[in-house]
Amino acid sequence: MINTKSNMPVIHLTTTIIAPIELVFDLARSIDLHILSLEHTNEKAVAGRTSGLVQKRETVTWRAKHLGVTQELTSLITDVEPHHYFADELVKGAFKHFKHEHFFEKQKDGTTLMKDVFDYTSPLGILGKLADVLFLEKYMTRLLEQRNHTLKQVAEDGRWKELPGMQKSYI
Repeated sequence: MINTKSNMPVIHLTTTIIAPIELVFDLARSIDLHILSLEHTNEKAVAGRTSGLVQKRETVTWRAKHLGVTQELTSLITDVEPHHYFADELVKGAFKHFKHEHFFEKQKDGTTLMKDVFDYTSPLGILGKLADVLFLEKYMTRLLEQRNHTLKQVAEDGRWKELPGMQKSYI
């Protein structure tokens, strides 16, 4: 989905998860879940918080292979409002800018609605805009969908109990 205001890509995803909002919120902040969800990129947290749950004002530096190139990206957790919202923003990396917002809503049926808004600006001016149109927006959307799919599976099948930093009970 393109933001017509800035003409830069803004990716919007919505995922319904059969799990309590507190569990989904913590899984979304889990470094270990993130690593599990992007195993195919060999993504690792190499500096800042490297395991457990991210907190406000913490940084995470990720190293991964994307589009055939090993890259590092550092993000800062800029806001945390348990169990409804958190945001992370680019500090250093291949993008010119990004802000990833995570929203959580408890539904009447006990499920959790998780919404992602990933607003980014590619580097390299017009070449970056061309990359967005040709492949980057689709690539980033697939990465976020993969992460959300894994989060949903882990929340619903109980594997979350094996991850560092997770509480024993989310009732």
